[in-house]
Amino acid sequence: MSKRIEVDGLNVYYSKFKAVEGVDMTIEPRTVTAFIGPSGCGKSTFLRTLNRMHEVIPGAYVEGSVKIDGDDLYGQGVDPVLVRRQVGMVFQRPNPFPTMSIRDNVLAGVKLNNKRVSKSESDDIVERSLQGANLWNEVKDRLEKPGMGLSGGQQQRLCIARAIAVQPDVLLMDEPCSALDPISTLAIEDLIEELKKEFTIVIVTHNMQQASRVSDKTAFFNIAGTGAPGKLIEFDDTATIFSNPSVQATEDYVSGRFG
Repeated sequence: MSKRIEVDGLNVYYSKFKAVEGVDMTIEPRTVTAFIGPSGCGKSTFLRTLNRMHEVIPGAYVEGSVKIDGDDLYGQGVDPVLVRRQVGMVFQRPNPFPTMSIRDNVLAGVKLNNKRVSKSESDDIVERSLQGANLWNEVKDRLEKPGMGLSGGQQQRLCIARAIAVQPDVLLMDEPCSALDPISTLAIEDLIEELKKEFTIVIVTHNMQQASRVSDKTAFFNIAGTGAPGKLIEFDDTATIFSNPSVQATEDYVSGRFG
């Protein structure tokens, strides 16, 4: 299911403000790519361009191209809703739908896509998705209970189950562990390692240790100052970024000298 992402000459704008400038990047299938950099450097904005989520803000647009296996996400006539079905997203704070049961949370995206599924199909999707999110054994006896009744770490895994239920090709994660305790964080990191067997995964993180633990490739973004666009400074194998980066600013950041 996983796909290659090719980004070419991408500039991201919010009306007249250029938020991100000149990103070129190729993300290989079945890998984990981490975006790191100081706050406000455009890494979350860029992440959202990979499934056109930034377009929910009025006036947002891009220049350049983002291709998944050669298909331009910004091509003429491409439906953003279909893009978001292909490229799932997990947000910083767990956001299960508060009025829905665990089961209905998992199926929410499937139903939103107007997909008619039988009871047995629904059962299969729920079990497969919760198994995939390593949550099935913890919740299989209380699927009709509210999703909000789970712990923070379980809620985040429920959101991951909801994202993978629609069988996307790519999974984007915007700081998925920042609101979680260390034990829940470890569970999500272990899960990411499992999920990359099926999905192309891109994660934004402020946690340098997390980036070094979970990712195959790391992209360092930086910003020249307030009002300047975020830029991709360096993109390489994670081991290289953390042990032998080619740009001084990358070394300063990963060693904790700034940011």
